[in-house]
Amino acid sequence: MFRTVAELVEIAESENILISEVMIRQEMDVKNVAREAIMRDMEKNLNVMEKAVEDALQGVQSVTGLTGGDAVLIQNYMKEKTPLSGNLLLDAVSKAMGTNEVNAAMGTICATPTAGSAGCVPGTLFAVKNQLNPTREQMIRYLFTAGAFGFVVANNAFISGAAGGCQAEVGSAGAMASAAIVEMAGGTAQQSAEAFAMTLKNMLGLVCDPVAGLVEVPCVKRNAAGSTLAIVSADMALAGVTSRIPCDEVIGAMYRIGKTMPSALRETGEGGLAATPTGQAIKEKIFGIAATVKE
Repeated sequence: MFRTVAELVEIAESENILISEVMIRQEMDVKNVAREAIMRDMEKNLNVMEKAVEDALQGVQSVTGLTGGDAVLIQNYMKEKTPLSGNLLLDAVSKAMGTNEVNAAMGTICATPTAGSAGCVPGTLFAVKNQLNPTREQMIRYLFTAGAFGFVVANNAFISGAAGGCQAEVGSAGAMASAAIVEMAGGTAQQSAEAFAMTLKNMLGLVCDPVAGLVEVPCVKRNAAGSTLAIVSADMALAGVTSRIPCDEVIGAMYRIGKTMPSALRETGEGGLAATPTGQAIKEKIFGIAATVKE
């Protein structure tokens, strides 16, 4: 059993196994079930993610009309133009946003680690898939690697916006995706940890300020940001770039920042973008009531 990233990496290195394998063995031990059952259950999650991406690229719309269709717009842009940020990065953005558009449209998604941050892991997975050509097992392992790092965060900090702001949701999700990308690309366990740290560092302090209290604005587009950071950090780690602050300390910093964040910036919809004139107008239009803004 591991509790920190340092312990996770140590197990992987000492036993010469992948981080995903560490997580698989832990799941087998904790649940007392065979490997086949663990792999089968995770493949069900993969199937849900795959279906959500497919649905998003057909075009979806939320009941409120606040979100939907942006994933398709980006795919069309990629076909018609030469994206400044490159096809792989923008494909991840499209699929990450699309997953969250499906969530907002009341579709089925897999919370990784939450519904509001559910786009980063599948968005990056189904984008890098086109370049790395993984087997189905490697795609399932991608989710176990992401889950291993999410397990550490959940046990040492928090993964909900209500507890620690969006740094705990999209920050954690992007970092989890980054670590998984590294493993799929053939990187080491330590490089996965470096990628995780670099992604989360750049999300520290991110507030959770859903307009009208709905997981739509700015949540959907924040998954786009988390996905781009995940890919860039993975590339940096694979190139040999390291985080000067160890991964576990970055997680600790995220926890302390979240504890000091005012409640208005932790999913209450009372501060940040939710408190802007436009945010207030949207809330009143949807719910028919004037909003109260906390300073």
